[in-house]
Amino acid sequence: MRRLLARRMKFHLFGAFFVSVGCAALYKFGIADPRKQAYAEFYKNYDPMKDFEAMRAAGVFESAPPK
Repeated sequence: MRRLLARRMKFHLFGAFFVSVGCAALYKFGIADPRKQAYAEFYKNYDPMKDFEAMRAAGVFESAPPK
């Protein structure tokens, strides 16, 4: 029974460290990198003036009336 808390704490600290590193890696490669790629792909061909004119024609803006 001696040093039971120290042994269990060491085991749980190492376990928690490896689980957190694993979760961080899964988030980075499973969510963050694909999201960055999707944004890069979207803005590669995005024309803000075309989008502005479409919203302007739809009457979204009060300060820029439709033509």
